Amino acid sequence: MVLTKEQLEQFDRDGYLIIPNFLSQDKAGELRKRAAELLEEFSLEGHPLTRFSTGTGQDKKHIGDDYFLNSGDKIHYFFEEGAFDEQGKLKIPKERAINKIGHAKGLHELDPSFRSISLNDTMSTMARELNFKDPRLLQSMLIFKQPYIGGPVPSHQDSTFLYTEPLSAIGFWFALEDCTEENGCLWFIPGSHKDTPITRRFVRDPKGSGTTFVGDENFTVDESKYIKGEVKAGTLVLIHGSIVHKSAPNLSSKSRYIYTFHVIEGEYTYPSDNWLQPTDSKPFTKL
Repeated sequence: MVLTKEQLEQFDRDGYLIIPNFLSQDKAGELRKRAAELLEEFSLEGHPLTRFSTGTGQDKKHIGDDYFLNSGDKIHYFFEEGAFDEQGKLKIPKERAINKIGHAKGLHELDPSFRSISLNDTMSTMARELNFKDPRLLQSMLIFKQPYIGGPVPSHQDSTFLYTEPLSAIGFWFALEDCTEENGCLWFIPGSHKDTPITRRFVRDPKGSGTTFVGDENFTVDESKYIKGEVKAGTLVLIHGSIVHKSAPNLSSKSRYIYTFHVIEGEYTYPSDNWLQPTDSKPFTKL
């Protein structure tokens, strides 16, 4: 058994669970070092300079180009929206300009360091304790929240982006550095997974080659209900797909490196218009 009865009850009640010291400080440091190596090894040559947008800047449309949609079986790099000047040139070194690395069959299958903490007996057992029968790991990401430039992530629910019928997504979120209010820690509305239905979805645009939201246009929440989720490096946070959460921009001098992956129920329906799609030759990873 990995999760205690009390932890499972807390996750069911609150919609998230903070597990301190899940990774040792040495392991968190090792993964943080590997993340820095990936940034260093990344070449700008041939990269389309794709920005990752949360829909809060001047460009309200989320990334919808081929580089984003074809990141399902590769390790792809996405820049912060504020990393470029008006001429489209990087304002800062590339190592500090990347917002995230993802998505499916990327880090958790292709990089040995991140594969080792994603695909193992502990994660498999934990997924089944969370009531998965056929857990499928469908995406993994490094998210960096770079100093001074790391952008905000507005209020959202993960199942908007990783939708199944019935709903099933759960995020496994590993802090590789201390995550504080100053550098952009997570914020949660406890219990919101029980009373905030999924009313919008992020899908492939049927009118073109990009992506779009369908369903309710506006997503409003009571900001006064948010609880701060500051955590130390090595912490694992479990995140229910329906809980409302967000993170603020990083205006501090310290980065906020995290690694995360998401699991869905393989026995449930995965709509064909979801933005992230498996293929017959590259199905989602069995956990």
